[in-house]
Amino acid sequence: MKRGINGFEPDRLTQALAARRQSQVQLATMVGVSPSTVSKWRSGQQSPEPEALERLALVMNVTPEWFTRPVIGKTTPPLFRSNASAHVAARGMLEARLEWVQEIALLLGEFVDFPVVNIPERGFKDPAEITSADIEAAAQECREVWRLGSGPIPDVALALENAGVILAREETGVAQIEGLSAWSEPLARPLVLLSSDKGNGFRSRFDAAHELGHLVLHKHIPKASAPERHKEMERQAHRFAGAFLLPAQSFAAEVRMPVTLDSLLLLKQRWGVSVAAMVMRLEALGIIDDGEKLTLFKRRSARWGVKAEPGDDGWPPEKPRLLRRTVDLLMEAGVMPREGLSRHLGLSNRDIEALMGLPSMFLDGSAEVVEFARLKEAPAKGVVARGALSASVLSFARRRKQS
Repeated sequence: MKRGINGFEPDRLTQALAARRQSQVQLATMVGVSPSTVSKWRSGQQSPEPEALERLALVMNVTPEWFTRPVIGKTTPPLFRSNASAHVAARGMLEARLEWVQEIALLLGEFVDFPVVNIPERGFKDPAEITSADIEAAAQECREVWRLGSGPIPDVALALENAGVILAREETGVAQIEGLSAWSEPLARPLVLLSSDKGNGFRSRFDAAHELGHLVLHKHIPKASAPERHKEMERQAHRFAGAFLLPAQSFAAEVRMPVTLDSLLLLKQRWGVSVAAMVMRLEALGIIDDGEKLTLFKRRSARWGVKAEPGDDGWPPEKPRLLRRTVDLLMEAGVMPREGLSRHLGLSNRDIEALMGLPSMFLDGSAEVVEFARLKEAPAKGVVARGALSASVLSFARRRKQS
């Protein structure tokens, strides 16, 4: 007979271990059980006793009830913004955190209508099918359908969220991975998780555009296992990011010839793109050749070093808004009390704040957030929305803060 509580979900434990980047042995020590017991919990052979579940939840910083919730459907295999030197455990942690973002959006989606997904799709089955012309056309289509014009994009994060992307930005502690993206089947919308370990807004904007490239170009392509295949998909996402941020005609018209680092520094602040990325874009457009590109990179390295550039601190990283403002609306409308959010989601206040872009300690009642979108329309008479905290749901459009 199976021991322990009823309803324990082993996949939750696997997910939590990955998200916390812990091993079974480490967890066993902290909970006060043997590693073989943790192994049995993960395999489903055994469930924790009530006291052990309480200790497990405390160590993992989730509610005990969270371990009884079935894991929501997986996303498509995530595509990572950089992969070669990242440890398997680091990738597993970020995948699990992305799954938490998916679950947060799904649970909050019971109360609000997120923006309609408006991502131009491509049906490529193999990266070898994708040409440079395909990439340029896809980037241009995104600008056209999002009505971004042909100039600099003021806020890339906002553009993605307006197109229906669930975007999160979190300090991950994994410097080798700048971001990852996937399509969520339960949400029927894309997810992007960006690393905020670097306070460089130019790099962050490029990372966001890079992930958009994966979402547009590689949605129907199986996850790459061969290094060369992965490298090609990364190159294509890079090319897309350059084309999206720096449209061929309008950007080229502003480039002074001959190209110098100083002239590119002026364009950097206007376009919100690093000098390094502009050099790559100029070579892709045929404005400079490979030799000129290498010369510019050598001069850049000699003057500024490999990573930093002048003015890097002049453009703070863009912050996701959608999830953050959704929380504020739920609280403003009286649908979700501040103290009820962690119970509803099952995660700790700190995890929720990090993944949703909320100010530190906000859920402890010491910060303010602004308002956003609209609640779902009220259900038909006599029908209560699933998971609703009250019998009626108010329209966000009618719930604005008083000045």
